[in-house]
Amino acid sequence: QVQLVESGGGLVQTGGSLRLSCAASGNFFKINAMGWYRQAPGQQRELVATITSGGTSNYADSVRGRFTISNDNAKSTIYLQMTSLKPEDTAVYYCKADFRLTPWGTNLNSWGQGTQVTVSS
Repeated sequence: QVQLVESGGGLVQTGGSLRLSCAASGNFFKINAMGWYRQAPGQQRELVATITSGGTSNYADSVRGRFTISNDNAKSTIYLQMTSLKPEDTAVYYCKADFRLTPWGTNLNSWGQGTQVTVSS
């Protein structure tokens, strides 16, 4: 399995910046993609940004142009640089990894425990 550890959350004022990190560890063959999702109180978890091992990224419309996802495959780590933060970005941010345990195995996924991001107005 893959274990994910997120870090970098916190409290920031509107317009500020934060950088989240998510490091993957464990016995796996390959991580195909990783991403960030968020869940605000009373709302469903939603996609923020994803990135494949090849570097192809995808963003939610609400964060495109403000957030940047990147990866370091050698460290099995992804980052989310968040700028121009808004109060509506307040949520618990979760890291997700899509991976295979063997070359012929099925695609599996794993979630981190989440990190709180709070943007004050």
